[in-house]
Amino acid sequence: MRTDTSPTIYRHDYVPPAYWVETVEMGFDLDPALTRVATRLTVRRNPEGRTNTLVLCGESVELVQLQINGKRLASGDYQLGNGLLQIPNMPDQASVDIETAIQPEQNTSLMGLYVSNGNFFTQCEAEGFRKITYFPDRPDVMAKYKVMLRADKKKYPVLLSNGNLIEEGDLGDGRHYALWEDPFNKPSYLFALVAGNLVCQEEKFRLEDGRDALLQVWVEEGNLDKTQHAMDSLKNSIRWDEERFGLELDLDRFMIVAVGDFNMGAMENKGLNIFNTKFVLANPRIATDTDYANIEAVVGHEYFHNWTGNRVTCRDWFQLSLKEGLTVFRDQEFSADMIGTASGRACKRIEDVRVLRQAQFPEDAGPMAHPVRPDSYVEINNFYTVTVYEKGSEVVRMYQTLLGREGFRRGMDLYFARHDGQAVTCDDFRAAMADANDRDLTQFERWYSQAGTPRVKAETRYDSEAHTFELTLSQSCPPTPDQERKLPFHIPVAVGLVGPNGHDIPLHLDGAPQENIHGQGTIVLELTQARQTFRFNRVTEKPIPSLLRDFSAPVILEFEYSDDELAFLMAHDSDPFNRWEAGQRLASRHLLALATSSQGSGTSGDTADEAGLGQAFHKTLNDTSLEPAFRELALTLPSESLLADQLEVIDPQAIHRARVSLRKVLAENLREDWLATYHANQTPEPYSPDARSAGRRGLKNTALSYLCELDDAAAHELAQEQYDNAGNMTDRVAALAALVNSSAPGKAAALEHFYTEFEREALVVDKWFMLQGMARATDVAAVRKLMRHPAFTLKNPNRARSLIFSFCNGNPAQFHAPDGSGYAFWAEQVIALNAINPQVAARLARSLERWRKYTPELQAKMRPALEQVARTKKLSKDVLEIVTKALEN
Repeated sequence: MRTDTSPTIYRHDYVPPAYWVETVEMGFDLDPALTRVATRLTVRRNPEGRTNTLVLCGESVELVQLQINGKRLASGDYQLGNGLLQIPNMPDQASVDIETAIQPEQNTSLMGLYVSNGNFFTQCEAEGFRKITYFPDRPDVMAKYKVMLRADKKKYPVLLSNGNLIEEGDLGDGRHYALWEDPFNKPSYLFALVAGNLVCQEEKFRLEDGRDALLQVWVEEGNLDKTQHAMDSLKNSIRWDEERFGLELDLDRFMIVAVGDFNMGAMENKGLNIFNTKFVLANPRIATDTDYANIEAVVGHEYFHNWTGNRVTCRDWFQLSLKEGLTVFRDQEFSADMIGTASGRACKRIEDVRVLRQAQFPEDAGPMAHPVRPDSYVEINNFYTVTVYEKGSEVVRMYQTLLGREGFRRGMDLYFARHDGQAVTCDDFRAAMADANDRDLTQFERWYSQAGTPRVKAETRYDSEAHTFELTLSQSCPPTPDQERKLPFHIPVAVGLVGPNGHDIPLHLDGAPQENIHGQGTIVLELTQARQTFRFNRVTEKPIPSLLRDFSAPVILEFEYSDDELAFLMAHDSDPFNRWEAGQRLASRHLLALATSSQGSGTSGDTADEAGLGQAFHKTLNDTSLEPAFRELALTLPSESLLADQLEVIDPQAIHRARVSLRKVLAENLREDWLATYHANQTPEPYSPDARSAGRRGLKNTALSYLCELDDAAAHELAQEQYDNAGNMTDRVAALAALVNSSAPGKAAALEHFYTEFEREALVVDKWFMLQGMARATDVAAVRKLMRHPAFTLKNPNRARSLIFSFCNGNPAQFHAPDGSGYAFWAEQVIALNAINPQVAARLARSLERWRKYTPELQAKMRPALEQVARTKKLSKDVLEIVTKALEN
């Protein structure tokens, strides 16, 4: 189906650059209609290079002038075409002067230099710098930058770039300038520029070495009251990285800038982090507990990149997880440490695994499946994936599981000692971990090179006379595109044995030294073969195995627990993750049975076997020894997307009916318990996003959502009362969601009130669209009507995601309507977004990539929609790669 000429880039074709760039000097005359960029590169031949041709990348830029060592080149002295500027016969060392002209206000891709609400911003990862000037735009070319910004002083009073401010002043013609210098080598993808009418909150922060650093959070006028949490998160991140990894802030200042038009969550540009407003702005009026937690995590993530991504970067984009997977692991650990309790850490772990299972496991099983370190790509933007990020984080976590926390720190220390200031590979990181701990991690490389989610099957045998318990583990991994056969992985499997009294049995493993035991109750087994048996001695009573504790590896565990065993583990397992996991398995078993029995029938199926699950829920709901946050997670049923991933053939309607039916049964049978829980977890004190308060609100609002499944007047009144009296956005949104998904007579009025109250708050309006996009009653016609609302625009990624993505990815029963209307709508929106912002369009295109998993009736309507997109003229390579792989695999 592929009709373009975009080449496939292969990892094994990596060639070092012919020339290194030592310094970059840039001058910008900023104007939204036409910005002129003067760039001077000092280049030096790479002894390992294979040519004397300097190759520079450029896209959507006008080349005005080109000079080598002060001599202007004529058009015959270089080749320009296909996004490349090639200059042959270059000397070993040279000064290259390039003048380009660009049109920022026409740049709707939001890559390179663009304008948002009258201000200038940049986004250069992965290949946006080439939209500013011609440059060897690859991560292994690292240089020192000095940047001069010139602009109208009245329109753009703030001029920012990477590093340290060297000089600023007036130019005498209504314009002013600022000169910035970054003292550290960096690749071009970390370049940043901001110019506009902004204000900032700033603080001096004392670093561990005694220096004072200037911290700034820059926002548009009117948003300063929403920056304190981001500032606090930044300070906490700096202190945590000093204490946990001995890593310090290396610049005189650190800046965060918030922008409303942004493709990503945030960007770690050296010293000048540019953020989507969604991950900066917060106060109790506009932000939920989830928003506060996400801001802390993303601020931490981007700050931690200063070392894991900036000081040590990627040799090539195939190594993307080297920085992203490692930094996701770091931000997850940071967030868990900020909570500060064992229960809080467990809840954070559960939330992270839930994301992995709902998003990454399906990717592993689809046409876009790829290893953590991909082998090829057509468009690199398509590989900023949950596999690279979240599965990459799990791979890093397995190092810590295998080596212990101290061993992991030794590996990190060696990694920085060896590679500070370099562009390196995933193998370099693995080598540092191995060498620092005198471990052979050769087999562990397969986590980087093999795609797919391994399956670990467990079998047990208990000998009551010999008092031995045998655990046999076997592993396999299904074929993925271009990888039919998989070799065994190195899988850490954390195991405990729970006795009949509900307590862990002390572990005595054949052949294991005592120091390998992680506490008496848990041991990490290393599964390296296709099949291995482990024997535990001195087991005087038959235990129930607690397997894969703390989700010690990103695998699918297969073990035939009985319902009674799952209920027992849900009540007694000392590992909080597996306690939650037991409940999820029990609920999934019932939901999948309901969905299977109702497929094609239009009914919810038999609910006769739900008494055991109801008893387990009743016990958890009323167990006040458990933290509210944990109870909320334990009482939340598996999502429709997670259930779909466990079926051979997906029938979204049957899954939806099953889940709604079970929620209604649990609501009815536990009505008084839900009501008591709701009232017991009120938070009348002034709002605080701390973990304990957020946990109480979460449990209370979970109870409210179940009560509203009853769809009676009392439940409606309770939700309406909470909406009317809510003192924070968490409670207000939860009440509105409960009303929107019910038949409450006041829900239309509540929606209208919500919009009127917050129409000037863009992030809250996004919530308003999202709630409706995901509402059970919202069909394609309703989404089209919402798109005609004055507040909706496709040009803003947050707004497009709030409605269109929420509907296509978060409302499966309506999106997968039997008449195929959802697919026709999807095709229209992918094509429309492709013309505006290919990167956002490609993300939406992935909603149908697993179309072959659905019922034949739905497949017959999905394929024409995919083909319609594939036939579109001027289709970006971003989107074409997605739909082509979907149709071919």
